Amino acid sequence: MRKSFDAARVEAKLGEEVTPHIMRHTRATWLMQRRVPIWDAAGSLGMTVKQMETTYGHHHPDFQQAAADAY
Repeated sequence: MRKSFDAARVEAKLGEEVTPHIMRHTRATWLMQRRVPIWDAAGSLGMTVKQMETTYGHHHPDFQQAAADAY
C-alpha cells in the first residue's frame, strides 16, 4: 500500500508530509465540520462513536454552542 500511496501522492504533487495518517485525520475533521452524523462518520473511519466524539467532536460547528447561547 505504501508504494501505491507514495506514487499517488507524487502524482498529485503533495509533499512528503502528507501521509495516510494525516489524510485520515483530515477526513475525520472534515466529516465533523460538515455535520455528517457521528455514527456514519465513525463507521466510515472504522472507529467507535465515542472515539470520534472524543477526538474530533470539537471540530463540529455546534461544539459548545449551547453554552455560548446561554449568555
